[in-house]
Amino acid sequence: MARPIIAIVGRPNVGKSTIFNRMIGDRLAIVEDRPGVTRDRLYGIGEWLDKEYSVIDTGGIELDGDNEILRSMRVQAELAIEEADVIVFMVDAKAGITPADEEVAQLLFRSNKPVVLAVNKVDNFKRQDEIYEFYSLGFGDPIPISGSHGIGIGDLLEACAVHFPEDKEEEYGEEVIKVALIGRPNVGKSSLVNAILGEERVIVSSEAGTTRDAIDTPFERDGQKYVIIDTAGMRKKGKVYENIEKYSVMRALKAIERADVVLMVINGEEGIIDQDKHIAGYAHDAGKAAIFVVNKWDVVEKDDKTLHQFTQKIRDHFLFMSYAPLVFVSAKTHQRVNKILPVVDQVAEQHAMRIKTNVLNDVVSDAITFNPPPTDKGRRLRINYATQVTVKPPAFAFFVNDPELMHFSYERFLENKIRAAFGFEGTPIRIFTRKKSGDE
Repeated sequence: MARPIIAIVGRPNVGKSTIFNRMIGDRLAIVEDRPGVTRDRLYGIGEWLDKEYSVIDTGGIELDGDNEILRSMRVQAELAIEEADVIVFMVDAKAGITPADEEVAQLLFRSNKPVVLAVNKVDNFKRQDEIYEFYSLGFGDPIPISGSHGIGIGDLLEACAVHFPEDKEEEYGEEVIKVALIGRPNVGKSSLVNAILGEERVIVSSEAGTTRDAIDTPFERDGQKYVIIDTAGMRKKGKVYENIEKYSVMRALKAIERADVVLMVINGEEGIIDQDKHIAGYAHDAGKAAIFVVNKWDVVEKDDKTLHQFTQKIRDHFLFMSYAPLVFVSAKTHQRVNKILPVVDQVAEQHAMRIKTNVLNDVVSDAITFNPPPTDKGRRLRINYATQVTVKPPAFAFFVNDPELMHFSYERFLENKIRAAFGFEGTPIRIFTRKKSGDE
């Protein structure tokens, strides 16, 4: 089920990035006391009362001026508002209401989205009286908070949670493989959907951003049921939108969360850029099965080394996804498109595979015998046993004498041995270390 989405919106320099960090319990956002430091949307995941949510930190909205960065920041904020289930409108208690705040308020009124008004920099009880003027903005009770001191964050999240949409049961059965196509604009995702389906089901254009909404397309092939989730593109509202590629990330996140298998589509003609790595990283972090689909391979000038060289480039750029298979295709000519679904079937099966505990421990025991755990300050890691705790993605708990003795390099060694024994092609693996009860 998709997480509810909170967008933090406000004029520059009201402390949005600090609150974002508080809401996700991490320091992902750049925090600097200078307007315009947060130039792109940032995304994080937090939890409140056992309910996970996504948070978007936007660049500040600057409503006047022709500066390209400021206009781009406004666009990013508008796109975040469009994706959000609830908006946190942040203002500054010390500055009071500014004309820019009033203009942001008008923008939010037009969005018709639930808005929670947060008054930042209320650092102590003496400043509580400073929140009352903000009632005039028309968003109900202002919530006093302090990002620097962590005051009022619980109250803010509680107010947001009131507007979280109810969980909806997934409309597709367990037997259906849900496939999400993700990738930056103009890599040919919609053309690829049509090629897989063998019919024109999705609008195709050479312009980036013609897919306006996430489109679910159920179909069946050789007795297996699928749903293809084609991630949405931007709503074109002027030239500035055409210059921004990050618009697709939140919709890609929504599609990734619903998917069993993610097709990471790369433009073979243009090669790999940083945004490809960002988007693929979301699929990896979400624990989804993944396949790299290199599209437009028909227009790539090739010799007998091109395929190997491009494969190596992907492996070098995506070291964290070495498990993901590659398929080189052309949506335009349908070259090798018929190879995609068999690979989808394979990685979906691996993603859901469960290993019996006794068989797993035989492999772990052999691995330990071959390469005993190293010592740390005279102490050696002792692995008592391992068991698989979940699937999608496969996750394994290792019960040990001291979890701190599990070095990441030895954890990677164990993962490699598990993959060598059982496959797990196309799926990330999670390994957790737990202290064995009563073990000192």
